[in-house]
Parts: sequence; C-alpha cells; structure tokens
Amino acid sequence: MSEQNGKVAIVTGASRGIGAAVAERLGRDGFAVVINYSGDATPAEELVRKIEKFGGRALAAKADVSNRAAVRGMFDTAEAKFGGIDVLVNNAGIMTLANVADTDDAAFDKQIAVNLKGTFNTLREAASRVRAGGRIINFSSSVVGLLQPTYAIYAATKAGVEAITSVLAKELRGRNVTVNAIAPGPTATDLFLKGKPQAVIDHLAKLAPLERLGQPEDIARAVAFLAGPDGAWINGQVLRANGGII
Repeated sequence: MSEQNGKVAIVTGASRGIGAAVAERLGRDGFAVVINYSGDATPAEELVRKIEKFGGRALAAKADVSNRAAVRGMFDTAEAKFGGIDVLVNNAGIMTLANVADTDDAAFDKQIAVNLKGTFNTLREAASRVRAGGRIINFSSSVVGLLQPTYAIYAATKAGVEAITSVLAKELRGRNVTVNAIAPGPTATDLFLKGKPQAVIDHLAKLAPLERLGQPEDIARAVAFLAGPDGAWINGQVLRANGGII
C-alpha cells in the first residue's frame, strides 16, 4: 500500500515511456498523480488503475500542452480533484530528426509548439499555482550536450527549456519553489527503440561508461529525488541522467 504524503503532482506526457514510469514512482512515493495525455486515453486510464491498485490516487487528464486553455483546464482539474498542486513534471515532448537543410516548416513548428511552448504553457500556470514548498521539474535532453547531426531543432527546443529553467528558478525567489531540469541520455522506451536496427541500439548502449541504455525507472528515480525531501536544496540546475555519456 502507498502511504499518501498529502501532495499532488502533475506529470505531462505520462501515459507511456518515461512519463509513465515517473507517474508510477511518484504514486508509490505517496503523491496524488495527474496523468496527462494528449491522444489515446487507454494507457493513461490503465496507469490510473495500476496506481490505485497499490493504494495510490491518480486521475487521467487529457490536454494538448501546446494549447494554453487546455493546460489551464488541466491545472483547474487537478485543483478541483485533489485540492492543489505541489509538483509539476514537464515530460511531454516529441522528436523529429532531420538535417537542418531537410527540415520542413511543419516539423519545426510542431517541435517548438510541444517541446518549448508546451513547457512554457505549463510553467506559466505553475509559477503562480504550485504551492509553497513545491517543485517544478522540466525535461531537457543530453542531446543539448551531444549535439549530433539531425538533432538541431530538437536540441534547440531543449536548450530553450534549460534557459527557462534557470530564469524561472530566479523569478520564483521567495516562493520556496525549486525549478530544475533533468536531461536523460539514450533511454530504452518504445519511442526510442522504434525503427532502430539492433546494431544501432547496441552501439548507443555502449557509448556511456556504464555500457547500457538508461531505463525509464532510472529517470523516474532522478525525478523522485528532486520531488522528494532530499532534493530540497537543488535549484536552478540541469541534472544529466545519462550514465556518463557526456
């Protein structure tokens, strides 16, 4: 059984992959969890039932993070259902890989809309609505340091997230709310593995000194640290959870 800690967390893009692992971990740590999704409700609702089964509290909330009104409605729902918001985890994101010369407007605009504006939309709400003692945890990516070909637009959106993270941490002076980012490296999610030949996966797994891919649970542990009591003195930082790849 999960012992409730009286706190509430919103996790965006939480129906699968890293987001689902984060939502489940926070549920096990006693948070009431708002599981945000933008498409198929089924995985989100299954995760709600899984969390409830071990004694946690959760609800599924559909919202396109690139839509300001939808984001505001998700925050309203969280407050109405659970009484307030203590933690925001900005996990929702998309990635389209192409050389700069080959990137079309649609791919550029969509990544900016979801990865950068979507994070901005939730931060704009969280800046005034996360309760004192709360935590804001954004998702960057270790590609901001690796800077490989074809990752230009995705890396640019994540670099923007890192900049906003640092600025917002300073803007929330006096609110007792920390703002940090986590930058995963290659992580074994369906999204990451899909379409990659085994040889490519094996190569990526060997790049980090620990010689394996990250697992969603590895990233969830880092989020749990920043969201929990032991992370209280960490603020305005980017934590590269990548096994040492960079």
